[in-house]
Amino acid sequence: MTFENDTTWALLTDLYELTMAQSYVQEGMFQQATFSLFTRTLPANRSYIVCSGLESVLTYLANVHFSSEDIRYLQSTELFNSEFLDYLYNFRFTGEVWAIPEGCLGFAEEPLAEVTAPVPEAQIIESFLINQINFQSTIATKAARCVWAAEGRPVVDFSLRRTHGIDAALKAARSSYIAGCESTSNVLAGKWYGIPITGTMAHSFITSFPDEIESFRAYARSFPDDTVLLIDTYDTLTGVRNAIVVAKEMENSGHRLRAVRLDSGDLLGLSKQVRAILDGEGLDYVRILASGGLDEYRLEDLIKTGATIDGFGVGTRMGVSSDAPYFDMAYKLVEFGGRSVLKLSTGKTSLVNPKQVYLCTDSGGQFSNDVLALRNEPAPAVGKPLLEKVMDAGGIIAPLPTLNETRERFKKEFSLLPQKFKKLQNPPEYPVVLSRGLQELQSQTEQRIAMQTSGLAQVGCTIDPRTCSMG
Repeated sequence: MTFENDTTWALLTDLYELTMAQSYVQEGMFQQATFSLFTRTLPANRSYIVCSGLESVLTYLANVHFSSEDIRYLQSTELFNSEFLDYLYNFRFTGEVWAIPEGCLGFAEEPLAEVTAPVPEAQIIESFLINQINFQSTIATKAARCVWAAEGRPVVDFSLRRTHGIDAALKAARSSYIAGCESTSNVLAGKWYGIPITGTMAHSFITSFPDEIESFRAYARSFPDDTVLLIDTYDTLTGVRNAIVVAKEMENSGHRLRAVRLDSGDLLGLSKQVRAILDGEGLDYVRILASGGLDEYRLEDLIKTGATIDGFGVGTRMGVSSDAPYFDMAYKLVEFGGRSVLKLSTGKTSLVNPKQVYLCTDSGGQFSNDVLALRNEPAPAVGKPLLEKVMDAGGIIAPLPTLNETRERFKKEFSLLPQKFKKLQNPPEYPVVLSRGLQELQSQTEQRIAMQTSGLAQVGCTIDPRTCSMG
């Protein structure tokens, strides 16, 4: 049973989603509402988002319901009335979802997903949607940066032990694989998602033997065709010489040492020394792998300075996206009962109405800019629509792509993003322009709200949200 299909996850929501929903139900407010999920601004040194997490969301929405046990728990809190608990007992998601597919690139202010459903339904699911898309897109973006910095050398996800919990560990493995990581050390992620699994040995394995070379021999006996030896437990240069002895013994029995791994010390200097020693012994086929506190910045530095490293295991800093652990992601109501709505708080103004995003390219097929438009607005003369209708009447419209298909989509999309936007530090902001129709409706709605707010403040009135109209 996967995380998303577990029947108890309906309660994975913030309390205020349920308190608002009870008020909606009590007031008879079941009008169609559209919410837009987007990121206002990107963290420092980020110019793009790798979209990830949509599969989790769609699977959840197709299955979400409140069990009898859930209802009993909510009843025990004495917060909710019987009418609302009856509503929850029969709760199903019946709405539609438009979204940018996983593996595609998104940018600031663009909706990664938009949900239209009766307002209680659309409200209750908010926390789960942000939780899954925010985290998985954050990690996929971090992983994409690591893979790009590695310049074609394989990157392996080593993040399991320091990610923030079980679901995070699994989704980090999946998201980093979408973004180009070759494999993962997480065995359960391998089982669930079909990701190739990779692993070598820990220092504890070596220290459990009387001496280093005997630990190497024991491992080679167990895995004669997949031996990677960790050579820095005591002294790295002594370790590589012990590895050479074992490599020669393996050659005599018809096998080959696959690689040695560095996990500490001066990775630049040690990699060069280890490479020279291996090559001097005729072991140019033995690869050098590195791990230990790596991220995209360190990978870029190692490669630029000439480290002779053939592949990287990247763990903690990728699995928690240490320099940017979250996106400023929001889920805002943009239309209610056919009425344009928005938030006007300083620095947090939202864009009205259901929307579409159009990707525009230059003459060479490279990304040039995106156009953010109203969904019912005529499409621009050039531009590919990115938001796809993926759910209707609470059902997933088409079979979900395989993980490898999503991975290939990312690879193709990322290849079309100009190099300047991939820079690890201080990349330019990717241009996203608003269509004329969206600009006009945004301005009209802001003016109407300002007029209403000003007029109501003068007479001391309040707005009845069930009957108020913007025009």
